[in-house]
Amino acid sequence: MNEIKTIAVLGAGTMGNGIAHVAARSGYRVLLCDVAQNLLDRGIATIEKNLAREVSKAKITQRQAEEARAAIVPALDREALGGCDFAVEATTERLEVKAEIFRDLDRILRAEVILASNTSSISITKLGAQTSRPRQVIGMHFFNPVPVMQLVEVIRGLETSQETFETVQTLAVALGKTPVEVNDAAGFISNRVLMPMINEAVFAVMEGVATPEAVDKIFQLGMAHPMGPLALADFIGLDVCLDIMRVLEQGIGDPKYRPCPLLIRMVDAGWLGRKSGRGFYTYT
Repeated sequence: MNEIKTIAVLGAGTMGNGIAHVAARSGYRVLLCDVAQNLLDRGIATIEKNLAREVSKAKITQRQAEEARAAIVPALDREALGGCDFAVEATTERLEVKAEIFRDLDRILRAEVILASNTSSISITKLGAQTSRPRQVIGMHFFNPVPVMQLVEVIRGLETSQETFETVQTLAVALGKTPVEVNDAAGFISNRVLMPMINEAVFAVMEGVATPEAVDKIFQLGMAHPMGPLALADFIGLDVCLDIMRVLEQGIGDPKYRPCPLLIRMVDAGWLGRKSGRGFYTYT
């Protein structure tokens, strides 16, 4: 496979702009693609704010921040991604959305280019099957906030080649991350363990066992978690938590993964956590 110089990032939301930030800061040219100008503008603004924060904390110099920002090229048309050497998708956690993107990238990008997904729960094997290059499809699950968190889950699909896996391992290290190998299963490791814990915390609130504040305080003071499960759910997005629980329920087929009815009702009401201003807590 060719040397990676230009990375395409599909999705300028929280995860996508974080991946673009880290890639540009690490010396790569980045093509940041989304479906609407306002989404791209918001993603670029977030990157600029986070680069400025790193300068203020003396993590990088002003010149490095300017070089990183200059390396990021926004794009509305996927056809503009044709010259990239590596692509990573970071869009909504729904198979039908990701599948369409992978089919289109398979058409647009050179045959040797690896297609990675930042999915936190969806089968890499299913995504690979959407393409003519399943050996070059892999999971590359970053953690939020991407510029800060060190872990990247690297997920092999059924047909992912060893060469693809080694390339992504090397890239993760070049981005300043620590890659950990995981095989393809619903939720992988992180969310297979984390999301049922969050879901059970929601059940505890729904059943009147404790308030959200009490649940979170128990985990912070008793288990040394920096953030309680319900505050973390608000941070992740309750809609994202619900999507992942549904992937677990369908993919594993065990009723213990059924989403809590309270979680479903809150998402239906538009209470999505920090991004909507209301979840288990209220945000201004």
